[in-house]
Amino acid sequence: MTIFSRIINGEIPSYKIAESEKFIAFLDIQPLVMGHVLVVPKIEVDKLFDVPDDYLAAMLVFAKPIAHAIEKAFDCNRCGISVIGLEVPHAHMHLVPINTANDLNFNSPKLNATPDELKAVQEKIKANIKAD
Repeated sequence: MTIFSRIINGEIPSYKIAESEKFIAFLDIQPLVMGHVLVVPKIEVDKLFDVPDDYLAAMLVFAKPIAHAIEKAFDCNRCGISVIGLEVPHAHMHLVPINTANDLNFNSPKLNATPDELKAVQEKIKANIKAD
């Protein structure tokens, strides 16, 4: 069982942003920048392009209002999206507030956010979510 499945099952706490029958979105606890969100299907599949088609199509639709909320909540040009998939063997995508392409450089040092900072970011994003 991956760490993401344990988060989905409620065994590990997270800073949840949104949840549906098929997906969950929560803050990355070691973000590239504040506002970095992970979108994860609730089925445990290692590679994104091995995710069933109905999930793959719905994943972007689920992420869309979260991305718009990130853009409203943070001073950024847009919400970037990245799929790396090497760090956890469970398909997922990263939504990151960016101003340049370099803001999606996963070799950059990660932030060490405090629980209070993460809670504030969680509330800021959730306050800006609207159905698209």
